[in-house]
Amino acid sequence: MALTNSQYDEIQRGYDDRQLHNKDILSARINELYHRVPELQQIEHSIAECSVNSARKLFDGDNDAIADLKQQIAALRKRRADLLKSAGYPEDYLQPIYTCSDCKDTGYINGQHCHCFTQQAIDMIYTQSNIKDVLISENFSTFSLDYYSDTDVNPSTGLTSLQTAQSAYTSCQDFVKNFNITFSNILFYGDTGTGKTFLSNCIAKELLDKGYSVIYFTAFQLFDILSKGIFDKDNKAIDTHQNIFDCDLLIIDDLGTELVNSFTTSQLFLCLNERILRKKNTIISTNLNLGQIADIYSERVLSRIAGHYNIIKMFGDDIRMKKRIH
Repeated sequence: MALTNSQYDEIQRGYDDRQLHNKDILSARINELYHRVPELQQIEHSIAECSVNSARKLFDGDNDAIADLKQQIAALRKRRADLLKSAGYPEDYLQPIYTCSDCKDTGYINGQHCHCFTQQAIDMIYTQSNIKDVLISENFSTFSLDYYSDTDVNPSTGLTSLQTAQSAYTSCQDFVKNFNITFSNILFYGDTGTGKTFLSNCIAKELLDKGYSVIYFTAFQLFDILSKGIFDKDNKAIDTHQNIFDCDLLIIDDLGTELVNSFTTSQLFLCLNERILRKKNTIISTNLNLGQIADIYSERVLSRIAGHYNIIKMFGDDIRMKKRIH
């Protein structure tokens, strides 16, 4: 991940702040419980004393010291759990608190960057904070079928706008549920305002919450970065190419709104093909139909999409316009 020293230091300071904040929370919990249930403090002292006594016995040649210690500590922990439960607290209330339990807020697992570090680097490099703000309001919990008609029928499928949206919603939830099991991609296409970007954001929110690395670009942003790396020899842009190919999910929004030329068509094929080869999931949304995709970006681009993507056509009125009216 291409980070400057100052960016790396900023992320590390974030981990330091996170650890300190969580320690403060745990300290407050301990003080609260020791005040309410004094026996809990006695138990903690007893566990420490048992450990010291066991070490002395082991040093003196008592081979049963470890087994005895395990029994004593198990009994003390059970008593602690019973006390917490009777006081109305969960059993893990006094356990260390971590924002990321995988790396324990260090940013590393076995010497490698944790997924939480990777996503923070992505957020910083690609200025993804704007999409995270959007995801607060655009996610599965806020997705509404109320804007889709149950009488407006798509003649090419025989499905109403509502049925189409219901099917798309289910497909998106299945995509998230099977994300780390089955390699799959999605192409959303259809008229403006039918929910393509909204459903992409729903998926992004769920996967970000699960710790996967997600990069969101409009088509214009994607090709701008690729062109800077190739034509301007921009070192930062060159470094980011690898992240585009390697992130868990790449979202390309509004394909077809960029300036289309031989460079963009070749780079789109390269990007899609490389991610397919690496088994990295991709979501594309576009107002173009399949014939237009073939005409603008070539038959081989459409072939990759047809062979490796779940193609979802959205149908209905412009929801954005409906929301403005209401």
